[in-house]
Amino acid sequence: MAEQFETVIVGGGQAGLATGYHLARRGRSFVILDAGERVGDSWRSRWPSLRLYSPARFDSLPGLEFPAPKHAFPSGQEMGDYLEQYAETLDLPVRTGVRADALARDGDGYVVTAGEQRYETENVVVATGAFDAPSVPAFAAELDPRIVQLHSRDYRGHHQLADGPVLVVGAAHSGADIAYELATAGHETILSGRDTGQLPVPVESRRARVLLPLLRLAWTRVVTVDTPVGRKVGPKIRSHGGPLLRIRRRELAAAGVERVLERTAGAAGGLPKLEGGRVLEVANVVWCTGFRPDYSWIDLPLELENDGYPRQYRGVVASEPGLYFVGLPFLHSFASMLVLGAGRDGQRVAAHIADRMHGAEDEARAPLHEALSR
Repeated sequence: MAEQFETVIVGGGQAGLATGYHLARRGRSFVILDAGERVGDSWRSRWPSLRLYSPARFDSLPGLEFPAPKHAFPSGQEMGDYLEQYAETLDLPVRTGVRADALARDGDGYVVTAGEQRYETENVVVATGAFDAPSVPAFAAELDPRIVQLHSRDYRGHHQLADGPVLVVGAAHSGADIAYELATAGHETILSGRDTGQLPVPVESRRARVLLPLLRLAWTRVVTVDTPVGRKVGPKIRSHGGPLLRIRRRELAAAGVERVLERTAGAAGGLPKLEGGRVLEVANVVWCTGFRPDYSWIDLPLELENDGYPRQYRGVVASEPGLYFVGLPFLHSFASMLVLGAGRDGQRVAAHIADRMHGAEDEARAPLHEALSR
């Protein structure tokens, strides 16, 4: 049995919910499909010590303030609970436990299928985020099976690891945070990967309270696909990760983390090997090597960029009218992958959908107007 909606939003994270909020304000018909059993589960499933890199004053979605002191840095659990409260308070039509497994054309519109359920729609907003499929190098399979291997998506704490040294591969902010946590828990820890830069001051310091509003301006208005600086750094951020924010070089050194700027490039004798040839005798490897987009469930001729992300502008896919994306790294600005960017990107997409539907409505009324004027 098929249900019909003007718009189907696939994904009930911050980007999907913010888009839904703006569609609701415009009186449009839509439904949000989320694979989690509860709204916000994608945040609850991350490692327990994770906290957002922006303070609560920057973590609100449109229509509801984040319920925390403005200078506090919420945990993943708190963020998940806020998203659940957001959907309930604003009465957004979210259906949980519904995993979309296919998207295809259906005449002039689209059909989204989730198991036996069909959703027929004129517009689809893909809001599944940037964490589709963990990216792990092929040589991981060549490591000794006695080495414990985890991707950051599956990391929950040092208790998952074997006794002995740990190699953390990937030195953006997630890698730095995990390496610091492991070192302070007593593991000999090596952090491998190129330097991605760092925030000038610790993100939770008083000095950062002055700096963060300026960074917010830069992340939303300056570092965008429409500016030279944004076009320069955007691909690097997508492929190599963002700068160190909470845990920086000084904190890593103080915790005893061995920082190597070489990439982990292969395996030798079942052990990880750096590109310079050094073989690392470790008992554990944590892959903080990011994610790769997975659009295998979308049966459409998507035009992809060189990094595998869909070609779009501010979420609008010109080659497939009615198809939109939100929540992608650098969808339009650095802030697009942060909570603070979800509202603006969602507003832009909702406005485009509303304009598109108004155009269709005007076109449908045109024959009647023509007949009445005769």
